[in-house]
Amino acid sequence: MPVDWTSRARARSLFATIVGAIIALVGLVLAIGGAWLAVLGGSLYYLIAGVLLGLAGFLLIRQRVLGVWVYLAAYGLSIIWGLAEAGLDGWALIPFIVGPTVLLILVLLTLPVLQPERWQWRLPIMASVAAVLVLAVGGVVISRLNLPDVGTMPARLASTVADPSLLRPGTDWPAYGGSYAAQRYSPLGQITRANVGKLQRAWVFHTGDLPEDMADNKYGAETTPLKVGNTLYLCSATNILIALDPATGQQRWRYDPKVDHAWIPYTAACRGVAYYAVPQATEGQACATRIIEGTLDGRLIAVDAQTGRPCADFGENGAVDIKRGMGKVVPGMVSITSPPTIVQGVIVTGHQVLDGQKRDAPSGVIQGYDAVTGEKRWAWDMLNPDWAGDPPSGQEYARGTPNMWTIASGDESLGLVYLPMGNSAVDYWSGSRSPQEDDFSSSLVALDVTTGKPRWRFQTVHRDVWDYDLGAQATLVDFPNGSGTVPALILPSKQGEIYVLDRRTGQPIFPVQERAVPRTGVEPQRRSPTQPYSTYHTLAFPDLKESDMWGMSPIDQMVCRIQYRQAEYRGRYTPPTADKHFVEYPGYNGGTDWGGLAIDPVRGVILANYNNMPNYNRLVPRAEADRRGFPAPRGDEKARGGSMSEGGGHGSQDPQAGSPYAISVNAGWRLSLTGLLCKRPPYGGIRAIDMRTGQTIWDRPFGTARRNGPWGIPSMLPINIGTPNNGGAVVTAGGVAFIAAATDNLIRAIDIETGKTLWQDTLPAGGQATPSVYEVNGKQYLVIMAGGHHFMETPIGDEVIAYALPG
Repeated sequence: MPVDWTSRARARSLFATIVGAIIALVGLVLAIGGAWLAVLGGSLYYLIAGVLLGLAGFLLIRQRVLGVWVYLAAYGLSIIWGLAEAGLDGWALIPFIVGPTVLLILVLLTLPVLQPERWQWRLPIMASVAAVLVLAVGGVVISRLNLPDVGTMPARLASTVADPSLLRPGTDWPAYGGSYAAQRYSPLGQITRANVGKLQRAWVFHTGDLPEDMADNKYGAETTPLKVGNTLYLCSATNILIALDPATGQQRWRYDPKVDHAWIPYTAACRGVAYYAVPQATEGQACATRIIEGTLDGRLIAVDAQTGRPCADFGENGAVDIKRGMGKVVPGMVSITSPPTIVQGVIVTGHQVLDGQKRDAPSGVIQGYDAVTGEKRWAWDMLNPDWAGDPPSGQEYARGTPNMWTIASGDESLGLVYLPMGNSAVDYWSGSRSPQEDDFSSSLVALDVTTGKPRWRFQTVHRDVWDYDLGAQATLVDFPNGSGTVPALILPSKQGEIYVLDRRTGQPIFPVQERAVPRTGVEPQRRSPTQPYSTYHTLAFPDLKESDMWGMSPIDQMVCRIQYRQAEYRGRYTPPTADKHFVEYPGYNGGTDWGGLAIDPVRGVILANYNNMPNYNRLVPRAEADRRGFPAPRGDEKARGGSMSEGGGHGSQDPQAGSPYAISVNAGWRLSLTGLLCKRPPYGGIRAIDMRTGQTIWDRPFGTARRNGPWGIPSMLPINIGTPNNGGAVVTAGGVAFIAAATDNLIRAIDIETGKTLWQDTLPAGGQATPSVYEVNGKQYLVIMAGGHHFMETPIGDEVIAYALPG
């Protein structure tokens, strides 16, 4: 049969035309967007590259081999521009190299079509060259991704503990942070850097507490189990209390306080429970030891640690309602998601007030209850400091005041609890806040546990309008000072600053500098002229630049650069604006959030996992918000005929009723088309810090890209991209730190001296929880709740998983 050379020529011509059309279309988009960016004062690269690609595409459509050479010139420009702008930063080079290289391969494959007499016999060579090019470019880029920063380990500190308040947990894990000092350190050393690679699952327990519809849920258990004596204690996402055999995972008892799901705020979470032994209790006495938890519907529950039965002597049938005295509280507005702290027999609890709803939200009052009877000992209402307990008849605790949604730490000998305070209701507008709210918001407050009165306070953000509330516990340490130690605490923050304070007085041990910050936005007269910066250590990175904007291709990178140029950004503490978006960096997830710090007090090492992402926000004037159908505050949706605000989350729109503005928050600054973040990776890291000096020992990106990718499609790539993370680490005497937290569903063992991953296991769901470590019958165990988290977009689960060495 004769060869149809005409058909073959047409097919070859069609291939070149298609490639040319693709190149021309990409060039058109880049040229239009690049011109826009240039007008905004941005990089000229996209305009120049767009013009060259448009010309190359046009020539290829016309079957001109010159189009290949024009594209080669554009490719060379991209490489040179990328290297000039980013150096050898692998992540920054991706948009300049990867996409253009894919198009280059297509362009090279048109050569046998455009000049068959010269290039057809060279097609195998061209394919080989293209393959080598892809491998070479990929190898260079990957080799430059997230190189670790490694320093020097300090000499060990003295192993003595000067302050009895800092007694370490021994073979148990009796409090959320290991103890109320919150060091998250275990003196157990059976699992070491040498043998941790042999770690295997010892048992798995299912709580059975899962949402009815797994596709539409708000669960994120976040639970850290306690181990006291021969029992493991934990709570599920909706507050079901469970006791397990710590060696086998067999259930011993279970108590369900029957929390109505209408009370779930933004997340159904229970970070943990508290254990209390009644002084001078007689043998066999009911509730001589008890488990106490706060619930999503605002109750404190006390049950017998041995049986799980409610403690009849505590409140009414084992429960007290912390909402008493708060006035009207609609379901979901007040919830307890963190374990209470018990100091000198007083249960100290705060609560979460749902973010972003309304200025007259329920009070953030802090309350203290007798750990035996449940009687209210005191209440601290910052606007009514003379009230000793419940409000006078006909009155209620001041509404809208800062709350403490996270975990307090405590010093038994000083009789102090350290409260990481949040912000006033309506985070992003401050016009109606009282002087007392200005004084106490985003502050660490040391409260006298016997009176409920503040002993001292230390403010980390003045007149906060960025949702930079304190999310982490303060960690209590004996801080080395010359030949002795000082009773101190180490306080991390969402904005990245780490402060070291004398915990007796609140005075900084390392100087805190007040530095000038912008005073613009919608309330310039309300903005503080300065903010407090620590001279000890910061997890914050330099201010963003246009070159920090990122994408998988030049197009999405260009879109992010346009957004950057259009936004208000004056560095850290850029005030909120309504006429345009404003960039908040770091975003409200930190820096450090509720996972807190882990400290090895023997090696003198602080371990901090952190986030490194901006938010892209805008205040929305009330009339515009109403016109656009912003959701109504929780509890008002029926009256207003609108949808209900969930309170927070990326892409969220919150009403901020009672203020002139609603708020639109793009957490992480994600592109709506791809779901990718506009800032280049890494998005999270983990760092070891010399406790004595505040100097970095090592720093590395934390979390792989295996569960992340464009359009929500997991890439399954083991590349260490550094992901967002929530949850904390624990460190052990064996020189090993254990942490999950990242969005890749892995739990890891990390060498505390080098930052190297020594072992890892894939969890069945997200590991957004802090693990705990304990010993049973001479065997050391690691346990973690794999509950997932909807905000972190990790799978939801109900598995509690324990690990141990074989044998």
